[in-house]
Amino acid sequence: MSFNFVKKLPTPAEIREQYPVSDAIIQVKKERDEMIRKVFTGESDKFLVIIGPCSADNEDAVLDYVHRLARVQEKVSDKLILIPRIYTNKPRTIGMGYKGMLHQPDPEKKEDMLKGIIAIRELHTRAVNETGFTCADEMLYPENHRYLSDLLSYVAIGARSVEDQQHRLTASGIGIPAGMKNPTGGDISVMMNSIIAAQHGHMFLYRGWEVKTPGNPYAHAILRGYVDKFGRNMPNYHYEDLQNLLEHYQEVNESAQTKLVNPAVIIDTNHSNSGKRFAEQIRISKDVMHSCKVSEDVHKLVKGLMIESYIEDGAQKVSEHCYGKSITDPCLGWEKTEKLIYELAELW
Repeated sequence: MSFNFVKKLPTPAEIREQYPVSDAIIQVKKERDEMIRKVFTGESDKFLVIIGPCSADNEDAVLDYVHRLARVQEKVSDKLILIPRIYTNKPRTIGMGYKGMLHQPDPEKKEDMLKGIIAIRELHTRAVNETGFTCADEMLYPENHRYLSDLLSYVAIGARSVEDQQHRLTASGIGIPAGMKNPTGGDISVMMNSIIAAQHGHMFLYRGWEVKTPGNPYAHAILRGYVDKFGRNMPNYHYEDLQNLLEHYQEVNESAQTKLVNPAVIIDTNHSNSGKRFAEQIRISKDVMHSCKVSEDVHKLVKGLMIESYIEDGAQKVSEHCYGKSITDPCLGWEKTEKLIYELAELW
C-alpha cells in the first residue's frame, strides 16, 4: 500500500465528549426531528424547504445566512419547515478542488481533517444554539456521520454515492430522513434499490465494529436531474417524472420482500435539473408546486424542495473574497431567496 498515515483522528465519541451539546440542543433536535418525520409519514401536510449554500465555506457568512432564514421561518411556519443546508463535505467529480470545511476549514489553507472535524461540529452547534435550526448535511463519508449525528435532522446521499453499499447500509441506521439521490446517469431503479436497502435492517462493519441496524423508514428519493450519454443535462422534475416515480414505488411495493413505507420525494432544483443555471431554481420550484396542485397523489408524494441559495447571486473563485458568495456551484442570492420562500408558502 502507498498510503501515508498522517495522523490518527479522534473517534466520534471522543469529539462529542470534548465538544458536547447542551440539554437545550438535545431538546431542540428531538422536537425538530419529530416535526420533520411527520412530514414524511403524512401526519403533517407542511412542506419542507431544504435550502442553503452549495458548500459551507465560511462560518460567519453561513451563520449570517441561517439567521436570515430563521427570521423568515417565523413568517411561514404555518406552511413551510425550513431546513438549512450546512454542507461541510463536498464530493468532487474528478477528486480535485475544494472538498468542504471538513477538509479545509480555511479554503485558502492546507487540508487539516482534525481542525475540519472540530470546525464543522462547532458550526452546526452554533447554528442550533443561535437560531433553533437543526440542519442538513451530505453524508460524503459514512464513517464520519457520528461526528454530527447528535446535531443533524436531515442527511442527503449524493448522486455519486448512492450506489455504494456502505452509504446505503449506514443510512439504514441513522434514524433521521435520508434522501437518496438518483445517480448522475439518471437510472431510477438504482435510486429505488438504494431506498430499499436503507429502509431495511442490516448487519455490517462500521468503524471497526460489527453493527446491526433496524432500517430507516424515512429513507426517500431525491430527483436531481441527470446527464445523458451525450453529456447533456436532463431534468427529471416534471409532472411526468413524478408520476413515473409513483409507479416505481408502486412496483416495488407489489413485492412483499421489498415493501417500502412512506413513499416520498424531494426535488433538487439545481444540479442537472437546472443545468446549474441558478436562477432557474425559481421557475423549477413553482413548476413542482403546480404539479402538486394538479394531482393529489403527487401532492402526497412530494415532500419538499432542495434549493441552493446564499447571500449573493452566483459563484466565485476562492481568491475573490466576496462575502456570502458560493465558491462551488452558483447559488440564488438572498433577495431572490426570501421572495421565493414567501411565494412557496402562498402556493402550498
